[in-house]
Amino acid sequence: EVQLVESGGGSVQPGGSLRLSCAASGFAFSSATMDWLRQAPGKGLERVSLINSGGGYTYYPSSVKGRFTASRDNAKNTLYLQMNMLKPEDSAVYYCAVSGDWGTRGQGTQVTVSA
Repeated sequence: EVQLVESGGGSVQPGGSLRLSCAASGFAFSSATMDWLRQAPGKGLERVSLINSGGGYTYYPSSVKGRFTASRDNAKNTLYLQMNMLKPEDSAVYYCAVSGDWGTRGQGTQVTVSA
C-alpha cells in the first residue's frame, strides 16, 4: 500500500523559504516519478513539480519555476521541495503523489504566506 506523509509546512512572510519533505513507503519509491501538488481553498489540484526516478529530470510550471526546487533521496525514500521567494499566492495545502496517480497523495501540509 502506497503511503506518503508530507511535513515541513508552516507560516512565513512573503519572500521567505520553506522546505517540505515527503516520506514514502509501501512501494518502489526509487523507481517512481513523483509529483508535488498544491490545492488552494476553492481551487483544484495543481502540480508544482515533477521529478523522475533518478532525480535527473524535473519540471515546474511557470508559476513556480526559478523559485521551487524538487529533489529526492532514494536511499531514504524521501522527496523534498525547497520553496524560496514565497508569495501569498503560494498559500495552499501541499501534497506529494506518485506522478499521474494523484489519489496516492498523503494528508498534506499547510503552507501560509502572509505579512
